[in-house]
Amino acid sequence: MLEGKVVLVTGAGGGIGRDFALAMGAAGAKVLVNDLGTSVKGEGSDAGPAQKVVNEIKSAGGTAAASTDSVADWTAANRIVQAALDYFGRIDAVVNNAGILRDRFFFNMSIEEWRAVIDVHLNGSFYVARAAAPHFKSQESGAYVHMTSTSGLIGNLGQANYSAAKLGIAGLSKSIALDMAKYHVRSNCIAPFAWSRMIGSIPTETVDQKERVEKLKTMETAKIAPLAVYLVSDAAKEVTGQIFGVRANELFLFSQNRPVRSVHRAEGWTPKTIAEHAVPALRTGFYPLERSQDVFSWDPL
Repeated sequence: MLEGKVVLVTGAGGGIGRDFALAMGAAGAKVLVNDLGTSVKGEGSDAGPAQKVVNEIKSAGGTAAASTDSVADWTAANRIVQAALDYFGRIDAVVNNAGILRDRFFFNMSIEEWRAVIDVHLNGSFYVARAAAPHFKSQESGAYVHMTSTSGLIGNLGQANYSAAKLGIAGLSKSIALDMAKYHVRSNCIAPFAWSRMIGSIPTETVDQKERVEKLKTMETAKIAPLAVYLVSDAAKEVTGQIFGVRANELFLFSQNRPVRSVHRAEGWTPKTIAEHAVPALRTGFYPLERSQDVFSWDPL
């Protein structure tokens, strides 16, 4: 499906990103495997993981090259995109997958923990996408796939930084889809459910947390890759601005924010009439304080 295309995958040294890169290569794409080689918390660096995936793609008969620059820096992000051009002469798709975790309850979260996660997930997605944009625009083609999360779309405990970044990515993707549509450039999101190194850092201190992690362990990262391959292929040329989810063998299309109820008062509202009339009328449409595991309460299929 991807013969002749050049695909950049960030955070591709392991987990979901590795499976994306391998699947892109198997589908015929030339793959730039980007990974800084850090810990789950974003510490350190190691060129080994990216090169190992490159070797796997080549061993399977594919074409790939490695990049070890950080997505969290604007200059470095431009080097990542330039590497795809230097190695392969063009770029056709960007998969923004790189990520770190610094989980902590909001009231204890440090400024550094907040910034580090925002920088990699949200700023990193913008930087790499923006660096590729002039090339997509001039060739009037291209596809973005961004990784969001139900932590942002729905909610989770102890992940204010990650949740904010992932919900921000959904908004970023929609804006890219709108701004780039006239140049035939598409942008979509995937919310993945799978057991990976990053998910493996989720706390397991309570029975509820342990049960959630045990469910996640049954979900393979490779199950996410077919959707990513489809979304960057020409078969998905009419698909843009959407949010998909993958959980084992289940595919989901997520809703996007729209008004669910309304009330009107010809003379306008006061705090008192809002309390007495508006909120009681709107209350049946209120969303409960649910987490991802409350909404996806059934076992993976």
